[in-house]
Amino acid sequence: MKARAATLVMAALLVLYLVFVTNYAILLITSEQPLAKVMGFALVVLPAIGAWVLVADLLFVVRGERLLAKLGSEGGLPVDNLPRLPSGRADPAAADAEFPTYQAEVEADPESWRAWLRLGLAYDASGDRRRARWATRRAISLQRSAKL
Repeated sequence: MKARAATLVMAALLVLYLVFVTNYAILLITSEQPLAKVMGFALVVLPAIGAWVLVADLLFVVRGERLLAKLGSEGGLPVDNLPRLPSGRADPAAADAEFPTYQAEVEADPESWRAWLRLGLAYDASGDRRRARWATRRAISLQRSAKL
């Protein structure tokens, strides 16, 4: 729940920032100075990119949470019995020891969104956030294509 609240606060701050940058861009575009106009148009691009990244990231979170809820309702979530560090995170060495199980599951059924989502959870427990997001994106993609 804390992660969700932090995400919402950061999203709100980014939206506020984008509003101010867009307002400043409009002021520059309406200026008489050619250089100010160019800078204003350049500033329009930054909020557009920021908004796109924000929306894409929020959609990823929402879709990932839906898949986790669905997998949980099916009883398919892995049992989290890993030892914990003082910070509360899973011990990466213990997570690495369980990792081959989830990797083999994906290799046995590469079209299973469930297997990819469990692999993403294994990557996350091991501390590899980049690969965790990649595996979760793959799970979302497979689940969405299965619906079509």
